[in-house]
Amino acid sequence: MSLFMRANDALNVNPVAGVDEALSVHGSDWLWAITAIYIVSFLGLLTMSFSGKESERVFHYLFTFLLLVGAITYYAQASDLGWSAVEQVNNLDNGVIRQMFWAKYVNWVVAFPSLALALGLVSGVSWTTMICNIALACYWVTSYLVSAYTPSTYKWGFFAFGTLSWVILAMSTINESREAAQRLGVDRDYIILSGWCNLLWLLYPVAWGLSDGGNVIGITEATIFFGILDILMVPLLTFMFLFFARNWDYQKLSIAFSDARPSREAQSPKQQQVAESSPSA
Repeated sequence: MSLFMRANDALNVNPVAGVDEALSVHGSDWLWAITAIYIVSFLGLLTMSFSGKESERVFHYLFTFLLLVGAITYYAQASDLGWSAVEQVNNLDNGVIRQMFWAKYVNWVVAFPSLALALGLVSGVSWTTMICNIALACYWVTSYLVSAYTPSTYKWGFFAFGTLSWVILAMSTINESREAAQRLGVDRDYIILSGWCNLLWLLYPVAWGLSDGGNVIGITEATIFFGILDILMVPLLTFMFLFFARNWDYQKLSIAFSDARPSREAQSPKQQQVAESSPSA
């Protein structure tokens, strides 16, 4: 019982020095709550992974990793670790030093490309399109990271490049991928998933512009904003994927990766002849 009654002393154990704007105790409490959500979601999904068919676990594996990455990055932020002091220029008082959590960018550089991959797997677009979307998501997050650490107004140039990459990514995941999903008969589910994901992605530039970009809101307010977005994007979207996946034909979607070769009874006579003449037969 004493464990739950213990006060949050993360900021005392890992104190902040040399910054004007830093995380508050209440902000750390909020980050611990998000860490717990990620951990509980991770454990729940990991348990569910063992009950499903091996050939239908691709989303279990993908989102289990996302939740694990999110848990450790939020653990770092809640512990007041994974940050740097960065001078700000877009505020009322230039020269303010802000506590910049690079740990959240580690979370995004894994989460955003992985979500692009998950949407691609559902829609049935080509692997070249999926690889392109993954690269765009990585470019987006990296541009924002570089922008956050740029102590001059030139940061908005990096922000513009990153936001442009998201626009291209949104066009691909909303339009091109939707058309591919329609051919597979999963367009309704795909529209809901991609629409939810892109709605949240739309809010990230806004949140970033108010926090790491423009320094309009404080560190604690920023953690609340990003925390809500991250919860809705990964833990919630994880179980949305699994809910819709119950009715998907993994063979038709070509994502039953671990299925064994078809049995001899299911093979045509020509396939049997080829198998028998092969060196491994």
